[in-house]
Amino acid sequence: MDKNTLTGLLLMAVVIFGFMWMNSPNEAQLAEQQRIQDSIANAQLQQEKAISSNAIVDTLKPEELSQIKEVITRMVADSTSAGIDNGGVKLVLDNGEIGGIIDLGDAKVDFTEVVAKTSKNPALHNRAVAAVKKALEVYTKNGNFASHLTGKEQIITLKNDSLAIDLSTKGGIISRAALQAYKAFNSPHVEVFTPGDNDYSFTLSNNTQRFDTRNFYFSPVQLNDSTVLMQLDLGGGAKWGLKYTLVPGSYMVRMEMVQENMTSIIPLNINTVDFNWHQKMSRHEEGKMFEERNSAIYYKYYGESGDVEYTSENGDDEQDINDKLKWISTKNQFFSAVLINDSCFTGAQLVSKEIGKDNKDYGKYLKDMTIHTVVPYASDKAQPASFYFYLGPNRYNTLRDYDIYSPKEDLQLTRLIPLGWKLFRWINTGIIIPVFSWLGKFINGYGIIILILTILLKIVLSPLTYKSYMSQAKMRVLAPDIAEINEKYPGDENALKRQQKTMELYSMAGASPFGGCLPMMLQMPILIAMFTFFPSCIELRGQSFLWAADLSAPDKIVEWTAQIPFITNYFGNHISLFCLLMTVTNIVYTYLTMQSQSQQNAMPGMKWMMYLMPLMFLVFFNNYASGLSYYYFISLLITIVQTYSCRLIVKEEAVRAKIAENRAKPRKKSGFMARLEQAQRMQQEQLKEQQKRQNKRR
Repeated sequence: MDKNTLTGLLLMAVVIFGFMWMNSPNEAQLAEQQRIQDSIANAQLQQEKAISSNAIVDTLKPEELSQIKEVITRMVADSTSAGIDNGGVKLVLDNGEIGGIIDLGDAKVDFTEVVAKTSKNPALHNRAVAAVKKALEVYTKNGNFASHLTGKEQIITLKNDSLAIDLSTKGGIISRAALQAYKAFNSPHVEVFTPGDNDYSFTLSNNTQRFDTRNFYFSPVQLNDSTVLMQLDLGGGAKWGLKYTLVPGSYMVRMEMVQENMTSIIPLNINTVDFNWHQKMSRHEEGKMFEERNSAIYYKYYGESGDVEYTSENGDDEQDINDKLKWISTKNQFFSAVLINDSCFTGAQLVSKEIGKDNKDYGKYLKDMTIHTVVPYASDKAQPASFYFYLGPNRYNTLRDYDIYSPKEDLQLTRLIPLGWKLFRWINTGIIIPVFSWLGKFINGYGIIILILTILLKIVLSPLTYKSYMSQAKMRVLAPDIAEINEKYPGDENALKRQQKTMELYSMAGASPFGGCLPMMLQMPILIAMFTFFPSCIELRGQSFLWAADLSAPDKIVEWTAQIPFITNYFGNHISLFCLLMTVTNIVYTYLTMQSQSQQNAMPGMKWMMYLMPLMFLVFFNNYASGLSYYYFISLLITIVQTYSCRLIVKEEAVRAKIAENRAKPRKKSGFMARLEQAQRMQQEQLKEQQKRQNKRR
């Protein structure tokens, strides 16, 4: 710090302290401030004393009584309610006078006593006045909707072969959605919506008020066996409601916003309504970890080419979207609730929160999800908005068929199923799923279907397997020749020469060091595709095979309760038998592979690294679906059989003869070899130049 900087800082400090000293209050100002504080404290004390001595400190003003009469008169005229009924306050008009009872829970107070201030218990009087004012505020705030603030909840049930829904008059919502064909680990039916854990509402507004439909009791009108209208009669011919139609034989529910004469309540300048959706997502599977990993809010951008995105599946996440959306979904591993707009949603705020381990609901729920979005609206339209609710399984063929509900736009509902990146997804959707579904039509038992599918895949890939083995056989035969080249051209200065001679040997023999790797690499996309397919395949859910009770979950043979740091998060608190068998088979396969390859040029420690990989897979796959481990186990067994078959079929003498035949054939020098020779010549010239410079220095 230089002298000028230090001087500047000192001057700034002097100015600040001087300003504070000049503006500090004098004794008179301090005394006045103290007097005001004492006055406030004294007033609070007097009020507390008045309350403690049961003095009347609150009354209903004339304008408030006038408002109460006006509200009751309007509701009586609308024939929707006899009077005010909210929070224990029940008021009616009797010969033009307000009367009624205020039920405070521990006591009841007559309204006439409240108005006349003749109550023998002033403390109850004060509480009664507060209750009346609160009820008046609620009714005033909700205007024409106020008469629907109280009522008795009714449940209307609609069913088809796939789905059963309960419609509640409280909020006019689907309170329960149970899937008829699926069981949860702790209940006879999977419930996509559960009462108390799921609610949604529309918020209508005019220029001064907001009306949240979750607060109102609707009147149900059952139009037929599959359609129910939840309606609010708002007086003066104005009506607003939600009409639900359960589509026969499907998981779709049609939800239409219907209204009449709403321009008297909602002006035409209001062109949107808010939609709020909150869900505490329940567990359906015994294995919580994997189900939680696959739970998120999914959404599709509006338009034919709109992408499907989702919130983070790990940890909490919040997203603020400003673009139009076609659908929004709360999705877990095997089931989803999707709200599809016939038009579009205008932006959205999405919040997804994990249920922490310290939360009492940790074992019951997966995540807490909140969705807020905006829907286009017009008060002069009979049907301003309409939607489809998909409440069902994440089954590929089912979701694909529901594109018919949006003829102008591909809904891409199948994106709810995580099937990997583009190449792996294409393999799953174009090959694996069709074959899997086709086999399911003829075979009853998914363990057998997986076995047959694995055999079919191995047959298709057998040419690649054979080519890989042939390449390994050629490399074994050439191992002595390669060792001879390495001895003849040792050292770094002969690296290019050594490589050139080795490549010439490969070329003459018709072999390649990558010949064994390339066929294996071509098989990798299928292995990865299967890795994404099995954990997402709902067909395996609840299907048993041998000792595995559920092919979509780990086949636990040993369990414990102790929590092992880090290990438990990946390995779990159990041992899966199919995963263990897969690991043992993988070690055997690794041994055979190591034996069939030349170990002349093996890197130090590579052998142990190869054996370590199967053990890493044991840790990684132990928590995955037993169907996946079973597939890899069968696949490795077949590969071992193929390896032994190749050894019986392919004789090294024949390979040597083939190599000799290839060596005898005249071969045109490849572009790679020409470039390699040119690089070698350049290196030799550079070495000569370096030697000349060194000799001159000497």
